[in-house]
Amino acid sequence: MNFKTLIARTLPAALVALASTTGLASAKEFRLGLITPPPHIWTVAAQAFGEDLKAETDGKHSVAVFPSRQLGNEAQMMQLLQTGALDMAFLTIAEVSNRVPDFGAFYAPYMADDVAHAGRILRSDEAKAMLADLPQKAGVVGIGYSMAGLRQIVSRDPVTSAADLAGKKLRITPFEPIKDFYNAVGAASTPMPLPAVYDALANGQVDAIDMDAELIWKLKYYEHADTVLISNHMMFPMVGLVSARVWKDLSPEERETITRLMARHLDGAIDTYISKEADWLLAVEGTGTNIVEADASFFQDAIAQWEAIWSEKAPALATLRKVADETRQ
Repeated sequence: MNFKTLIARTLPAALVALASTTGLASAKEFRLGLITPPPHIWTVAAQAFGEDLKAETDGKHSVAVFPSRQLGNEAQMMQLLQTGALDMAFLTIAEVSNRVPDFGAFYAPYMADDVAHAGRILRSDEAKAMLADLPQKAGVVGIGYSMAGLRQIVSRDPVTSAADLAGKKLRITPFEPIKDFYNAVGAASTPMPLPAVYDALANGQVDAIDMDAELIWKLKYYEHADTVLISNHMMFPMVGLVSARVWKDLSPEERETITRLMARHLDGAIDTYISKEADWLLAVEGTGTNIVEADASFFQDAIAQWEAIWSEKAPALATLRKVADETRQ
């Protein structure tokens, strides 16, 4: 079975078209995929990057942004990046960690004290150095990091302790670090794409969701919640990627321009979360939703179990923990 036949059988129709296009050498429009909807900060950053690239290259290069999983889920987009059928993507580090386990270290529970601290960890030299492994291990070039703030929990039922989550169907992003955390809590981890989450919470298909403050507020998940647990239990990083196959055909000048502009907008998205996350949480609280605050002691046993698993899976965990300690204020 040849590659195009395999793609046609396994991926959305939009990806078949991508796989059939001519190579980058003659292309003037890069294609960038991501899972977030158009109003999301990541999507806005991708569009701004494309506008800047077009302006700086006098129209020689531009970027077509495909939000909302138009090109498939993150695993599918990673596959397309590896083959060169997709040029660029903004992906959660979750998907990268499925291929390079060291990146699972970024999801260490309570490594970051708050969203600003998470930004300092992601901006550290040690975090940036980890990107050097991606071309060889994952077939992609890592340009830089961004994030979606810290994770919270929205529950249809009251939550006053971690024990209240035991046995609950809890929506997660499908990757091992967060799965291992909620398995340790005793919840029934339920992977689910973002577009399905609101209805699933509304109709009881899931009992709770793991989510960031931006979407809890903007997509009104609190409307179907008894409790919003402000736990800040885990950062949720993103990485800007370019296909290694595409990268090798770029000139040094093109690489420098793409790196500089994409990194600028990735970093700008971090600043946006730092400035807005507290306001989103205050807005949710203002709706009258029951707010419960939780620190590391709330999940003490689960954290110990997670650390036991990931200290062996991800040697970078020790390095990032040291960075976290050094960047506390």
